[in-house]
Amino acid sequence: MICALASAVCFGAASVLQAVATRAIAPGTGSGVDPGLLMRVLKQWRYLAGLGLDGLGFVLQIVALRHIPIYAVGAALAGSLAVTALIATRMLDIRLSRAEWTAIVVVCAGLAMVGLAAGAEGERSGSDALKWALLVASVVMVLLGAAGGRLPDKARALVLGLMAGLGFGVVQVAVRLIDEISVGELLTNPATYALLIGGGGAFLLLTSALQRGSVPTATAGLVLGETIAPSLVGVIWLGDETRAGFAWLAVLGFAVAVAGALALARFGEAPVEETAQGGTPA
Repeated sequence: MICALASAVCFGAASVLQAVATRAIAPGTGSGVDPGLLMRVLKQWRYLAGLGLDGLGFVLQIVALRHIPIYAVGAALAGSLAVTALIATRMLDIRLSRAEWTAIVVVCAGLAMVGLAAGAEGERSGSDALKWALLVASVVMVLLGAAGGRLPDKARALVLGLMAGLGFGVVQVAVRLIDEISVGELLTNPATYALLIGGGGAFLLLTSALQRGSVPTATAGLVLGETIAPSLVGVIWLGDETRAGFAWLAVLGFAVAVAGALALARFGEAPVEETAQGGTPA
């Protein structure tokens, strides 16, 4: 659980840096998802710093997923928005209202309940059918995200954020479905390709969502996508359980943490930097 919470801190800090970076570059042409956006945004030091934090957060997330249920990790990741809010008060000079501080307390309370109720991770390894289904889901996620990139800005942000969240959810489940870390196992396991497609597609969709449209809407979709679906997979197909008699506390804590995180979603918003002619940051 410590690794899951540390991962949330990394992801929360990264989201502020990446939101600032993506808004500081000139948008591409066309109305759809722009693959070239990643190449342009990689020239921004803030985005690179955020990417480094994402990498560290991913490693910590893998460690957590190997020891505690997916729903517990998902609840911790939802708390990354509370981290974003706290960091935003320092980096972006934002003042939190009493209601917003209350939302942060609510997230922390929900995480505490989940932590108290969480049992050991499920012992089921996952069937071959589940691994192939995960691969199909990762491809469908990318296709739906590409289609959603052509929607009006508000709907576009929600769809891209939700699809990005599902992509990161695919990564969470895939980590549990990779039993052996060997070349032969990795090359023949459909979950490996699901992880690559889901993770890569999620980064592209989230970056596109952060540049145009409502960032709060995108982050709300992200939280929903990366928590609910993978948590259900963990409980139903991978055998994740709670401590005896504490199932109600886990459900309540999960709901409270996600609700508090959604209330804080607007802190994914970052100011647009002043740009010089040609779209280069001043």
